[in-house]
Amino acid sequence: MTKTEIAKAFSSGKFEKTNKFISENAVWTVVEEDTFIGKQAIIDNCEQVRNYFQSVTTDFKTLNIIAEGNKVVISGTAEFSREKKRVSFVSACDVYEFDDNNQIQNITFYCIQKAKND
Repeated sequence: MTKTEIAKAFSSGKFEKTNKFISENAVWTVVEEDTFIGKQAIIDNCEQVRNYFQSVTTDFKTLNIIAEGNKVVISGTAEFSREKKRVSFVSACDVYEFDDNNQIQNITFYCIQKAKND
């Protein structure tokens, strides 16, 4: 997989495709929420997120992908619904930093959740 393919898969919740591309000392920062340090901590969090995704219908839309050198930036939206009712809507910008072996070193997620009354 290319760096862009890895980043796009991770951003769209296809974590199982990306596990082998996460370096042992990678860091995943969800700005203003949490930080996961190390490959296992990232994989463990991906499992929790995957469980949530299985409890809702997801609609991911990729709006932009910018790739240069060892960095890939993906912006998009995610809508989560259950029983045809919106549970949440998020606008996101995900920044990936890779090493020269296509291994993820850093992930930074900027997520803005739409207010419930919007």
